[in-house]
Amino acid sequence: MTPMTAPALSLSQKLRYGAEAALFLTFMGFFRLIGLDAASAVGGFIGRNIFARTRVTARARENLALAFPEKSVAEREAIIQSMWDNLGRVVAEYAHLDKFDLHGPDPRIRVENVAEIEKIRGQGVLILSGHFANWEMMPIAAARFGLDGAIVYRPPNNPYVDRYIARARAKKGYAEQISKHHGTRRIFTLLRGGKAILLLADQKTNEGIPAPFFGRDAMTTPAPAALALKLKVPVLFASNKRMGGARFAVTVHSPLNFTPSGDADADMRAMTVAINRRLEEMVRADPAQWLWIHRRWPTARDVTTSKRL
Repeated sequence: MTPMTAPALSLSQKLRYGAEAALFLTFMGFFRLIGLDAASAVGGFIGRNIFARTRVTARARENLALAFPEKSVAEREAIIQSMWDNLGRVVAEYAHLDKFDLHGPDPRIRVENVAEIEKIRGQGVLILSGHFANWEMMPIAAARFGLDGAIVYRPPNNPYVDRYIARARAKKGYAEQISKHHGTRRIFTLLRGGKAILLLADQKTNEGIPAPFFGRDAMTTPAPAALALKLKVPVLFASNKRMGGARFAVTVHSPLNFTPSGDADADMRAMTVAINRRLEEMVRADPAQWLWIHRRWPTARDVTTSKRL
């Protein structure tokens, strides 16, 4: 399934998004031309030397100081440099998604702890992860292991860029792609039909609930917990690590061990807290692999809004 048709754009939006897309496609053409490994390396250079100079680096510093107050400034700066190197590589690697695979003459992805996949094969399952390394590797790995279903994703603001990325995924035989802003009914249908839903659950959402993340409440979507509890499907976790250049190791982690109390609202909140705890554990295992530029913790306005709900 391709992304849903975007709302009609105004003339100014068409011009702005068109200009952005033209620049994006120019870079994609260049990255495609020079090959995967060179593209990844150039992307890393751009990340370290251009992306790292943008204002959002200040947010990454704030987030790391909150999450790892025990680390020195030098240690946190090294994490930020690695993060920007990785993000630049991720952008460049979108031009080569079709070249990533587990098999063939040049396998770029290896999967660890495959036994956990075999345990859930043929049943509805939620597989949760975060923005680790190149997060696009995880659904590729799932597809190669025959886990039919869908990925739930947040579309880029630019619909033309969204279309390019969706097509790049589709060429790789991706699972169905469902915008997180739509498609709840479709997600239910797939889970009830024994399919897998892959979801990045590490971003802030203003419509979420506060749940601890690195010792502070973070606005977190309760959707995975609500789905798992209502449909009684297991929740697995996966993380991804860049192993140098454009090569990755995807690790499948054990399922969430959660026993419902029978109080639907309390269970949803408790499971959401448990999900955040598992995501935090994966980030702590290798913080340089995670994307630290999200506004993960709430502003004063967010806190006020959540207290009204």
